[in-house]
Amino acid sequence: MKYQTRKPALILLADGTIFHGKAVGGKTGSSYGEVCFNTGMTGYQEIFTDPSYYGQLMVTTNAHIGNYGVNDDEVESDSIKIAGLICRNFSYHYSRDAADDSLESFLDKNNLLAISDVDTRALVNYIRDNGAMNAVISTEVENIEELKKRLAEVPDMKGLELASKVSTKEPYFFGDENATYKISALDIGIKKNILRNLAERDCYIKVYPYDATFQDLESFKPNGYFLSNGPGDPEPLTSAIETTKEILKTNTPLFGICLGHQVLALANGISTYKMHHGHRGINHPILNLVTGKGEITSQNHGFAINREQAEAHDNVEITHLHLNDQTAAGIKIKDTPAFSVQYHPEASPGPHDAKYLFDQFLENIKNNKN
Repeated sequence: MKYQTRKPALILLADGTIFHGKAVGGKTGSSYGEVCFNTGMTGYQEIFTDPSYYGQLMVTTNAHIGNYGVNDDEVESDSIKIAGLICRNFSYHYSRDAADDSLESFLDKNNLLAISDVDTRALVNYIRDNGAMNAVISTEVENIEELKKRLAEVPDMKGLELASKVSTKEPYFFGDENATYKISALDIGIKKNILRNLAERDCYIKVYPYDATFQDLESFKPNGYFLSNGPGDPEPLTSAIETTKEILKTNTPLFGICLGHQVLALANGISTYKMHHGHRGINHPILNLVTGKGEITSQNHGFAINREQAEAHDNVEITHLHLNDQTAAGIKIKDTPAFSVQYHPEASPGPHDAKYLFDQFLENIKNNKN
């Protein structure tokens, strides 16, 4: 069988460290990106198609990947967005009635390089100790020095603008055009399940490209504005930051998720920074400082906002904290109905503890409309 004759493969980290494995399927060659890991036990298909992961080599900490196949409805964008997959055990055979195909076939259709038989526990521990860094996965195992040269030319995630790589090229609509509320959404890497959650709440959404101006978004005459999740460093998104500043002047409800949360912070003069290894998984604990309640959340980000600057800001209130490292995970603007969170209330995959945030956004819209 094919998995008995798979090609040797490796992971070469930017600091020269090497981990060994074997190629999955027939795809060979090399793939470059920032290596990161996700602790989710399920939801690999949603993770692989999440635009926030664009340009990253994904290490899955769950030992078995592919065992339940893939389903055509369980995607968060139109294609796989990760740069490559690294896993422990890859399942060529799957067991699920709802599956449409195997993960191997899904990866092949998307031309994605994947390697398995990797000591992912050791690799994840290394990333946790030494930080997320650029890496290459490759079947060119005899060509280490050349791989090192090519890897050295890969740009660092810090300062890298990636929203333009995943954003829609043209505006499009989502939901029922007869819905009660209209939302203008800035797509800097939007997930489909965010749009589904808004549509389920009687919203008709017009989705705009990452560089849309405030005048573009305003032309839809929306009842609220939305800033999406997405990949890369938020600081180069000068157009989105300026558009957000203009939105805030209108006193119209605004909701931001993940990268959108960072853009809202930057629009208020709060800086962002690259984290040591980020938050990626579906089991991250959050404390809602307004209600005093805890939430288990789905997260995917490698940047965060400056908590000290947010606390010192006269017009910003921190509403949520990440309990593992006390980073600011949610803010609201005091003089206008605008708020944001660093994590993913739409989950997919993950728990639904934070779905109330969509209801909070709609409540702001209803109050503003009245």
